[in-house]
Amino acid sequence: MNRRHCAAAAITLVCALGLLTVPVQAMAAPTPDSSPSSVSAPVSSEQDLEKIREQIETLYRQAGAATDAYNLAEQQTKKQSGEIVKLAKAIVDGQARIAELKDRAGAQAREQYRNGGLPPGAQLVLSDDPRLFLDGVNKVRTSQQASKTVLAELTRTQEDLETYTQDASSNWHKLETNRVKQAKAKKKINAQIAAAQKLESRLETKERARLRELEQDAANRAQSAWLATRPTPNVAVSGATTAAGEAAVAFATAQIGKPYVWGATGPGSYDCSGLTSKAWAAAGRPIPRTSQEQWRLLPRIDIQDMRPGDLIIYHADASHVGMYVGDGAIVHSPRPGRHVTLAGAGSMKILGVVRPDR
Repeated sequence: MNRRHCAAAAITLVCALGLLTVPVQAMAAPTPDSSPSSVSAPVSSEQDLEKIREQIETLYRQAGAATDAYNLAEQQTKKQSGEIVKLAKAIVDGQARIAELKDRAGAQAREQYRNGGLPPGAQLVLSDDPRLFLDGVNKVRTSQQASKTVLAELTRTQEDLETYTQDASSNWHKLETNRVKQAKAKKKINAQIAAAQKLESRLETKERARLRELEQDAANRAQSAWLATRPTPNVAVSGATTAAGEAAVAFATAQIGKPYVWGATGPGSYDCSGLTSKAWAAAGRPIPRTSQEQWRLLPRIDIQDMRPGDLIIYHADASHVGMYVGDGAIVHSPRPGRHVTLAGAGSMKILGVVRPDR
């Protein structure tokens, strides 16, 4: 590989690494493409208010799915950034090693030139003295082996350097791809939250209070329906847990009252999977960052075997997660405008259950 080209590639990568420390610029919540226009304040009927509740719930659920996409892209961006840093260092080290090997090869060539094109050992081979002849044979072999070793290492280092450069380029493209995904997800999150907040802001104070009551009523109905499907009606699932599970539950419940902030992993605020991933990390069992990755990668168990510390994944797209704490309840970080809280395990549509310490 051309040394100047590799050096330029390394310098470009090292300079580009400075960009990795620049935070993603916060974007103002854009105005949604189409905001509901059929609702105006004051709302005249309970039916209208229920419709608004469903609309707001849908918007926040969509924001939750976009948050998962953002979190995954952010995690992948950090990984690619780390890989680029390692590769850039390998390229710089490779350049230095190639320079050293070329200096050694050059020194050997100059030595041969000073001795008429023959290494010292070869000159001794031509001697009439048997002892010098045998000594010369050994020196020739040693010199030849040293030259072969230098050339072989030089070739291998050049090949490695080419691989490092190709890998760095590939990782850089992945990094940029993930940044684009982050930006798109962030825009969608802001749009959905803005739309939900706009809907709610149109309501009068008493209507907003009634909206909260309707949210709780819907959650209570779902929880009652879920409990009714348990093997023993109205008796919540509550199995034995492990020491790690107890530690995770203790951490999660200690966060009750802290606000939901999308993308947050504590200590002052959390999104849904930020809470569960930090809780299990505190218990000594690191798990994937997002609810979708938790659903995809963690061992799944039957809901009948659920025990405290297990994670319940919600909605068909696995966009929400809560931690089961026993007695039919979860601790979770619900959505923007809400705080970490206890809720019924069946208050949302359950996709399945995973167990981090299985």
